[in-house]
Amino acid sequence: MERRAEGEGERMKVEAAHKAVAGRIAPWAEKLAPWMGSWAEARLVRGVERLVFGEVVRPKHVLVAICDHFEPLWTGDARSPGAAPLSRGLTRVAAWRRGYPALAASLRDANGRPPRHTFFYPGDQYDPALVEPLAELVAMGLGEVEVHLHHDRDTRSTLREKFEETLVSLGRHGLVPRVHGADRWAFIHGNWCLANSRADGAHCGVDDELDLLHELGCYADFTFPSAPDRTQPRIVNSIYYPSGDVKRRKAHERGRPASVGDGRMERVLCMQGPLALSFRQGPGLPLRIDAGALTARDPATLPRLESWIDQGVSVRGKPEWVFVKLSTHGAPEREAESLLGAPQRRFHEALAWLGKQGGFRVHYVTAREMYNIARAAMDGRLGDPFEFRDYEVPPAARACQA
Repeated sequence: MERRAEGEGERMKVEAAHKAVAGRIAPWAEKLAPWMGSWAEARLVRGVERLVFGEVVRPKHVLVAICDHFEPLWTGDARSPGAAPLSRGLTRVAAWRRGYPALAASLRDANGRPPRHTFFYPGDQYDPALVEPLAELVAMGLGEVEVHLHHDRDTRSTLREKFEETLVSLGRHGLVPRVHGADRWAFIHGNWCLANSRADGAHCGVDDELDLLHELGCYADFTFPSAPDRTQPRIVNSIYYPSGDVKRRKAHERGRPASVGDGRMERVLCMQGPLALSFRQGPGLPLRIDAGALTARDPATLPRLESWIDQGVSVRGKPEWVFVKLSTHGAPEREAESLLGAPQRRFHEALAWLGKQGGFRVHYVTAREMYNIARAAMDGRLGDPFEFRDYEVPPAARACQA
């Protein structure tokens, strides 16, 4: 009884801290962009919690997923993302097939596993010769393949056809998990236009896309953050279910945070990566927007890693499990050179160092594994999150060979 009363007291203190700053967001941030207001309010809440408790709960486990918008036929033009010749795409995929095992060979997380890369492969660029080398990496235990799609001015019917064709194509390589005979998969939207996010309807066209995704077996969306793009939703640094009618346009703009004690809702879970405003050193604007993107120009650094972890993306009520979902566009040559070379090796070394300094365990996970662990947290599971990597959605047949 004493422990329960103590826990209730702590909960009331947290709620009081939240109420102390609710609605008191920084006006300048709200005027710049709605998401900035949400971010500023969350940081104020975090500051009040530090005043109340001395410090916020420190992470015990940090789960890192690199979600790659992997587009082997990318030209650099968003209007024609799949227009590069097949020969160039084959060269790009071969670089990953050769380079990723070499990078991962000497790297291990707290569970002794090598880095795990999630290739969100665009259905609009499918060719079996481009996908099979990725399937071989999956069979080696180095990652998994999920669904990415660029589409424009679609209807629910035409979009359904594209999703179904993509799932059939990836399924031929043993890359789509099945539960009770149904496909289960994760999604990233091309051009960040989930559920018709752009006011002009470009790069989507389907208001009820979230409803269609769930109907076809998608369990989680990993599209965001997209800032500074106009598609960035107001909700930031969260794991949440869209609330209300998921058939409406931009249904993910409002949501219910995933919390300990919640059951799985019959809709797509939105799993966001870290998004932050941080001070920039050197010339230029004093502030930068950091949306957790790994690029050749902007690889991971120790301050960025610290900031991503500090955003505290977690299941509410389980702050000691921190989810760090990063994004990249890893197929183009310059980006691949960074992700398969020294900059990315420094990323892993810095992450390991931070874990030792901060007293937390680092776990490399795929998007699927990250979702499963979030679901386990919602169900109140305790212990090492690694044990729940296959909690709800099993690995695909090709991954089971690893």
